[in-house]
Amino acid sequence: MASGSAALDAIVARLRDCSDPRRRYDYVLWLAKKLPPAPEELQQQEANRVCGCASRVYVAPTLEDGVLHWQGHSDALITRGLLALLIQGLDGLTPEAVVAIDPAFIAETGLQASLTPSRANGFLSILRHMQAQAAGLAAG
Repeated sequence: MASGSAALDAIVARLRDCSDPRRRYDYVLWLAKKLPPAPEELQQQEANRVCGCASRVYVAPTLEDGVLHWQGHSDALITRGLLALLIQGLDGLTPEAVVAIDPAFIAETGLQASLTPSRANGFLSILRHMQAQAAGLAAG
């Protein structure tokens, strides 16, 4: 299933093709450690805060030359990894392309076997928040 993002498809394929749930989880933790630190002011704007997550999550896009670039932060390592996965997968897309991403890719990752239900719901909440931000930028 193609998501509309080559980067997201590559991440999903890597996770889907890994048969060991522990290795999938370790990959998400590795992504968390690679996520560049977000500026402090990002966490001071309520519009950047993701609701529906057990941990504090902030994400914000910038629109440059018609495509989005994302920055984000979470205080929990696994959530930071899920955020990093989405940032990597959605970076460089147009706002319209981000809005069009089907959340069905989440099931394809196989991460549900490694995540608590609240983390899985948080993952979807982060995606929905990013899509809402993209829709706001698309509307101008």
